Amino acid sequence: MKSTKNIIIGALLVVILAMAIGYSAFATQLTINGTAEITGVWNVKIINVEAQDISEGCDPGTPEYTNTTVTFDSKLVKPGDSITYVVTIENAGTIDATLDNILFQEESEGSPAINYVTTEVAHELKAGQQTTFSIKVEYIKSTSEVPSIKTRKITGIVEYVQ
Repeated sequence: MKSTKNIIIGALLVVILAMAIGYSAFATQLTINGTAEITGVWNVKIINVEAQDISEGCDPGTPEYTNTTVTFDSKLVKPGDSITYVVTIENAGTIDATLDNILFQEESEGSPAINYVTTEVAHELKAGQQTTFSIKVEYIKSTSEVPSIKTRKITGIVEYVQ
């Protein structure tokens, strides 16, 4: 009986050993390595500002701009005078841009005889495209007296997002 038990135990050990060898022969370890890289480029910027439609005798100054700001200084002479500034925006990146926020606000304490009119800004700006919008500054034609306050500032934000 002891020898039968020993034979059974030995046989079980041989079977377990055979199973372990079989498992390791058919087991494969898979290794996965990966790298992710961002290749998109975000580059929406102002590339030009040009004064157009300048009333006779008016001075548009020299508009200045950086990638993200525009500054101009208009000199208007009489009621009805105006200067239009055309701002060119370019999406020089590889990611399409969508207009998220636009706000133009005139200085409330400034001259009531000066008015700013802006055109619509493109809602979508695909990669590689350009768009323009204009800001017209005008000395209101119906003004009958020279105002005591002679300046009025405008502040604007045009914000594109991915």
